[in-house]
Order: sequence, then C-alpha cells, then structure tokens
Amino acid sequence: MRPLALTGIRSLVALGAHPDDIEIAAGGLLLQVAAANPGLAVRYVLATGTPARQAEARAAATAFLPGADLTFDLGTLPDGRLPAHWDAVKAQVERAACETAPDLVIAPWSGDAHQDHRLLGELAPTAFRDALVLNYEIPKWDGDLGRPAVHIPMPDDIAHRKVALLHEHFPSQASRDWWDDEVFLGFARIRGMECRSRYAEAFHLRKLVIQLP
Repeated sequence: MRPLALTGIRSLVALGAHPDDIEIAAGGLLLQVAAANPGLAVRYVLATGTPARQAEARAAATAFLPGADLTFDLGTLPDGRLPAHWDAVKAQVERAACETAPDLVIAPWSGDAHQDHRLLGELAPTAFRDALVLNYEIPKWDGDLGRPAVHIPMPDDIAHRKVALLHEHFPSQASRDWWDDEVFLGFARIRGMECRSRYAEAFHLRKLVIQLP
C-alpha cells in the first residue's frame, strides 16, 4: 500500500490521561512531526499527575517536541478515577478545543481497557470536530490491543531515540516489570511488520475526510 503524506501540521493537541501515556504511544510521531514542522504549536494536556510526575511530563514533552511552541494544561485528578470526574475531564478537553484550532489531535483509543484512557478517547471526537483525531494505543497488562488502521513508520534512529528518551525522562517508571526496551521496540517491530517497515506506531481512526484536487 502506498502511503499518504501527512503534511502542513501547524498545530497539535496531545491528550493523555497520565504522564508517559503520550510518549509511550506516540513518541515517534511527536519526534517526526516536530522535526518536519519547525515552530509547531502544541497543546499538551494531561488529566492526572502528581507534581513530580508533571515535572517528568514537562521535560519529556520538551525533549520529544524540540523547537515546538508548547502550552501545558496539566491536571491533578486521581489516577484510575477519571470516570468519577467526568465533568472535570470534559471541561479540560473542551477548553483545549476552544482555545486551539489544531490540525491534528492525538488521544487514547475509546476501546482501551483502562477506564482513564477510554474516557479521554470517548471525549476527544465530541470536542474536536474539525481536526484529524488519531487514537493511540498503549501496551499493558490488560492485553487490549486491537487492529488499528493507521500506521506511521519510524526510522530506526527515531525508534531508538524514542526509547532512550522514555528511559531518560520517566525514571519513576523504571521499576515496573514491563518498562524495558523489549516491550517498546518489540511492539514497534510488530506494527512495523504490518506496514512493511522495521518499526512503526499505529493508531485507530474514527473519521477521515479526503479532499481531492
């Protein structure tokens, strides 16, 4: 299958439930979009996070999006309890939609087994109706990976850079039994195999408008 180019991205909104969600799922996309679009405007939105974890997220976003014009909206809602705070999460997502006009939005998948991820995935398309919304996937214990329709290849150097930055900027997660190169690169290798690339990230897509010349 021949690829379609995703060009001219001037503004991006990244939605995450927890610090590290965005980078685990879409770090390669962030690195490549930032490199291809100098001065990219990015609204970086997290619903949960302690001060220490928020500091990790800020540093990681700066590293994964070098040269971007970053705006942060970092929430402090309790991890694992977002559905009980539906109004607050909805307000945060709608605030991002009202204050930006993004070309691209990345958000969790509505089919994610984690309730926090799933809520953001459900809310994103209700707020961002004029942007392309790509729903990312996060490998985890639940074994909830689906069959995403959109694949974005990662050159080898980008894939390895992504993993290095994950280790560098999220030291609080290093003790987790799944936090290692084999998970990150192995998962990227499988998605790469699916699109005839060595490494890739994959996304779910609810709606896409194609304009022909």
